Amino acid sequence: MSVFTSPTDIPVAERPVLAPRWRAVVAGLLAAATVLGVGHLAAVFLDPNASPFFVLGSTMVDHTPHAMKDAAIRRFGSHDKTALFASMALVMAAGAAVVGLLERRRSIGSVLLVLLGGVTAIAALQRPTATGLFVLPTVLGTIAGVLALRWLVAGGTVRRAPVAGGLSRRGFLISAVSIGAVAAGAGALGEWLGSRLRDVAADRAGFVVPRPSAPAPVVLPDVTVPVRGVTPFVTSNDQFYRVDTALQLPALSSVDWRLSIHGMVDRTVEFDFDRLRRLTPIERVITMTCVSDEVGGDLAGSARWIGYPLADVLAEAGVRPGADMLLSRSIDGFTAGTPLSAVLDGRDAMLAVGMNGQPLPIEHGYPARLIVPGLYGYVSATKWLVDLEVTRFADARAYWTRRGWSDHGPIKTASRIDVPAAFATVAAGEVLVAGVAWAQHRGIAGVEVQVDDQPWEPAVPAAEYGIDTWRQWMWRWQATPGTHTLRVRATDATGELQTAQRNPPFPSGATGWASRVVTVR
Repeated sequence: MSVFTSPTDIPVAERPVLAPRWRAVVAGLLAAATVLGVGHLAAVFLDPNASPFFVLGSTMVDHTPHAMKDAAIRRFGSHDKTALFASMALVMAAGAAVVGLLERRRSIGSVLLVLLGGVTAIAALQRPTATGLFVLPTVLGTIAGVLALRWLVAGGTVRRAPVAGGLSRRGFLISAVSIGAVAAGAGALGEWLGSRLRDVAADRAGFVVPRPSAPAPVVLPDVTVPVRGVTPFVTSNDQFYRVDTALQLPALSSVDWRLSIHGMVDRTVEFDFDRLRRLTPIERVITMTCVSDEVGGDLAGSARWIGYPLADVLAEAGVRPGADMLLSRSIDGFTAGTPLSAVLDGRDAMLAVGMNGQPLPIEHGYPARLIVPGLYGYVSATKWLVDLEVTRFADARAYWTRRGWSDHGPIKTASRIDVPAAFATVAAGEVLVAGVAWAQHRGIAGVEVQVDDQPWEPAVPAAEYGIDTWRQWMWRWQATPGTHTLRVRATDATGELQTAQRNPPFPSGATGWASRVVTVR
């Protein structure tokens, strides 16, 4: 008898039969869900940032090309994370289906799942706040996922005869529902436990915003123009733009909050809120702008910020000569490098704890964040702040500057048209055109509007509130029938005209004139 046996020589009752493809795909999906659910639950007891789902998401954010990042923000704005999660779900589902199909042959899917788990564990160790224990949620999730996969695919094969080890159709469905419930339950339990163990919402509800000794000047009616649809001068908390790298909101209570100041200082100091409240609080209206904002975009907003002068905070440590950068760090590991000159030159740079009369919203940095007028947020607006290092640009790099963005991040003069809306149809005759312009810490001196290729016409700006806020403007247009292009440009208080040169946000902020196409009938 030959040692080589043809498949036709194997009795039909003993011949291996691959699991149906639909079973394999379902098995792969449920195995991936098990990895994520069990891993998410395990991360609750270690660090939420160690969850396999957030490890993968954060790694994707870190390695997304600039063009794709800008396109996502341009398309989805503050909902970019929702888009990221949806993209991740699609990619993971496709990968899970492949794992399930490969498991049909000699457990190759299990091997691939282990390899993917290993890659995720390595990625977990690269997170800014990682310790060696960060691999545990991924390891535990991967073990559970492999077990689920092997069980559902029954070792990769079933036999035609009803022997032990194969799952009947009914048995497979029961097992699939059970494993799916375990995966979903583990994830939901992780979320529930996380919210209970880190009940920041309750802490925020009890937080008392300090009463500023120097309140912000009253916002008088003359700083707004009488045009319906123009951007409000002060942005409400729920409408304020949000762009950051946090895929889940850090959970940091005011009780646990500490701020360490070290580096090129006379003495290392640590603040808690008891010590911070000994300083004199201030309130200022400041307009913030994201460097990812496109020409004519909406990633800008003004708010009443309450906090403590950053210069006073640093004075507690004593800044040594030769330092030129303040490296701030969030509890989730994000860093920003702020020119020290912008902190100490007398502008209202602050450690903010309140926004529009309320404690900082969690998504906007509760319990404490940085605000530095005149600089894009990526170098000046660290949320969930826990660490300040006084250093030099030559010696340290921050999160975005390591990725090619410019070091100092001064906000460029910008303007946009809010009214009429893009591609609007308006009646011939007088049409009110209005919008906002900004050049923080320089101020806006004037705004001009152009129709098609006609000469530029001066707009009427609202009264200036301050050099650190945007300025509304309006212009009365005698519109004639046809399709027209409206453009706007601004001049800052130093006399510099907003450039017409069109540039993308990377690496130092977008430039160019905003425009609107409207139809007049």
